[in-house]
Amino acid sequence: QVQLVESGGGLVQAGGSLRLSCAASGRTSSVNVMGWFRQAPGKEREYVGAVGWTIGKTYYSDSVKGRFAISRDRTNNIMYLQMNSLKAEDTAVYYCAARRDNPLISSLPLPSIYDYWGQGTRVTVSS
Repeated sequence: QVQLVESGGGLVQAGGSLRLSCAASGRTSSVNVMGWFRQAPGKEREYVGAVGWTIGKTYYSDSVKGRFAISRDRTNNIMYLQMNSLKAEDTAVYYCAARRDNPLISSLPLPSIYDYWGQGTRVTVSS
């Protein structure tokens, strides 16, 4: 089992920045990919991006590309989401997720491929 705990959410003004963290514990050696998703009120869970845990290659949705950056600290088993130039439409609960096996790159945006999820951290961007 892998446990994931997000932190770093809060209230920020439009145009501002925020960094989220996702701390992984348990059988972290089994993790191959970690991802970030978000869910706004009344909407489906949306893919933000992902990172290959070993090599560190990152992938992003078009809606955040150029504004958000994912990084990871393998020593401490933490994944980060640096969010810049935040917009009101970025307001959501942000979740991190982890997958044991290497997935097809094309499947990274699918929540169903991830084996573990955190409880989420809320981000509110005021306009």
